[in-house]
Amino acid sequence: MPLFGKKPATNIPAIPAGEMKARLLGLNRPSAPFRIVDGQTEGVDLVAEWKIEEPSWYEIFDEANLERIFRIYLKLDADKSELRAQDREYTVSWSAGIPQLSLEASSFKGQMTSMQFGTSFAFTETLAPGQVYKYRFNTNELKKPIQDICTSGGWSYKGVAFGKL
Repeated sequence: MPLFGKKPATNIPAIPAGEMKARLLGLNRPSAPFRIVDGQTEGVDLVAEWKIEEPSWYEIFDEANLERIFRIYLKLDADKSELRAQDREYTVSWSAGIPQLSLEASSFKGQMTSMQFGTSFAFTETLAPGQVYKYRFNTNELKKPIQDICTSGGWSYKGVAFGKL
């Protein structure tokens, strides 16, 4: 599966842009480590991002020692039935277990793939040692559901590395 672009099967009619946006927002669920939010303040339609700034996820992301994260900026092009996507990388600094994000000095924009994983062991509720949680932050875990929603609705997913989103 291409990471930077994916086209729907030729026999799938494209759904309207409003319905596509609703389907993408429908990917949000409490157990997912990512969320998709309105991107109007960023000049795009939607932003897909890890839930690093949500208090209930602080500990997991902190334990993963994440130093860099990325967000996917999404723009719907109704005329072409195309979702244009651009990744932007941010550095993360931790202060008393609370993340603070800043745009990476090198200001990466484009398409990227990264993976971070690990496991945390501690004493469990029964006071026996055991695995407390296991985590994996793979950019494809965020991109693939978005691509699948696009193609199932007759839209193309186009990763933009250079040029206008």
